[in-house]
Amino acid sequence: MFFDQFTQYLADLEKLSSRLDITELLAQLFKELGKEEIVPASYLLQGSLVANYQSLEFQLSNKMLVRSLANFYGRHSSQEDKKQFLEQNLFDENDQKAIIKELSKKYKDLGDLGELFYQVINNLTQSTGQDVKLSIIEVHQRLEKIAQEGGEGSQDRKINLLADLLGQVSSLSAKFIARIILGKMRLGFSTMTMLDALSWVKAGDKSQSLHLEEAFQKKADFGLLAQLYLFEKNLSAKELAKIYQMELGIPVMPALCQRLNSAQEIIDKMGEVIAEPKYDGLRIQIHINKKGFADGSFYKAYTRNLEEVSVMFPELEQFLKQCSAETAIFDSEAIAYDPKTKEFLAFQETISRKRKYQIDTKSQEIPICFYVFDLLFYDGRSLIDEPLIDRKKLLDRAIKDSIVLKKTSYKLIDDPQTLSNYHEKQLALGLEGAVIKKPDSAYAAGRKGWRWVKIKEAEGQRGKLNDTLDCIMLGYYRGKGKRQSFGIGALLVGVFDQDSAEIKTLSKIGTGLTDEQFREIKGLADQHLSPQNQANSKYNFKKELKADVWIEPKIVLEIAADEISKSPSHTAGVALRFPRLVKIRRDKDWQQATTLQELKEIRQA
Repeated sequence: MFFDQFTQYLADLEKLSSRLDITELLAQLFKELGKEEIVPASYLLQGSLVANYQSLEFQLSNKMLVRSLANFYGRHSSQEDKKQFLEQNLFDENDQKAIIKELSKKYKDLGDLGELFYQVINNLTQSTGQDVKLSIIEVHQRLEKIAQEGGEGSQDRKINLLADLLGQVSSLSAKFIARIILGKMRLGFSTMTMLDALSWVKAGDKSQSLHLEEAFQKKADFGLLAQLYLFEKNLSAKELAKIYQMELGIPVMPALCQRLNSAQEIIDKMGEVIAEPKYDGLRIQIHINKKGFADGSFYKAYTRNLEEVSVMFPELEQFLKQCSAETAIFDSEAIAYDPKTKEFLAFQETISRKRKYQIDTKSQEIPICFYVFDLLFYDGRSLIDEPLIDRKKLLDRAIKDSIVLKKTSYKLIDDPQTLSNYHEKQLALGLEGAVIKKPDSAYAAGRKGWRWVKIKEAEGQRGKLNDTLDCIMLGYYRGKGKRQSFGIGALLVGVFDQDSAEIKTLSKIGTGLTDEQFREIKGLADQHLSPQNQANSKYNFKKELKADVWIEPKIVLEIAADEISKSPSHTAGVALRFPRLVKIRRDKDWQQATTLQELKEIRQA
């Protein structure tokens, strides 16, 4: 497929809001892609060159993209183009500064670099790429070359290579190339929608989606899954789920907790359980390969968002030494602690370890301990279908406790009062209570069945609801009085409705935040502003709640509240009473936030 055909699909997808319509169009695209095209195309659809768990970044800022566009414009525009563009008759045609200045001004007005690329190239009188037919694979390779440029002078080489590419593509292709580089596609669909589309290709409906999801959760690489499923003749999704097995170096989608509201309810529903402490840390999946991965490394670490963070945790060198297996995959919670008192630090301190610079210095200031609670793979054998209690026994043999790693303690309990006491004891220790698991359960990604359950809060600790909510920030209001001085006075948050595939408003939060928290959230939000201050197409809101500043769905906030009440103002149909910010969840994306369906399970204490 030619890249300009591919980008026409992207342009058509951008115009759609119905999940069904998006699914059908994605299915049509997948049908037209060849076997070698489906893998890079699936990554490009998500604004990346590689799968989510791999790290290949362009290292090109907005300003550098503007410079590259100016470079291209200087090469391909006529003198008449320049005169009209710069709105002056006298200019130095080699002076890029004037062009960069004008492009920067236009970008500020548009708020979308992709649209800027489209308009500038589309308005040129000379043909710039209409006759050049580059394939998806060729464009992907060219973009890879840009991303892989390193060393002295690499930024200038990246700018020139991108300008070269812009001279060989259409204005529409240039629009999406800019968005791919920025990782902001604005297409409004999730990985689950893409899995639905694969089902549509073969079955004409979503009937195969659950089997496809089951396969993806074991080895989270959509491109590899799509290639095998679509091009292996007579392979059903059910058969795919059996043969598409976990692989060392490719993360497994993490298991998550369901909610139940009392120890009695848990024992009634689950019988005898394994109870563990619930740590307030950073979920890290650790892959060990003492023979070495293809890139020469011996360990890899992934967050719950599948982001590789291996380099950020030098402590894993010690982890490697404490592991008896040649190959293994562990599930763990990484928690920062005070090296003097050995006490746990707040989540925000732990998340500060997730960085790219001054890693060694930070690791000494804020050391990390990995609390390991599960073993998913051991010496070449997948364990995810084995009972949890058996995985625990094998975990005892697989690693030795040390200053940087500890096996999470657990207790078998079949009495509600004993379980309640255990939960209260963990809270008293400053933890988040208990996690309760079925001893005979397999490891299943997401919140499937009643394998893992949490009792998260003690009554009155953070609010009167029996749990906090992970809400998606949609935008903010500028505020009045003192808050006007730092540009933010209230936040608008929402939850994802799985039925309509929309993000619906739940609460407007204007109290309970310190000035410093407001400033921190504004700084983070301003990194994800929506183009031209338009609400994302997924947002469902009533006009009286229109935000002063809209942002893309990139920020997840943990919110506590006293109760949930019916609301005619919010499109979720309910609202939070006395909502309060607990923390910014930098370890989660909008697809992992609380859903409207989960909201119905949360009760008041």
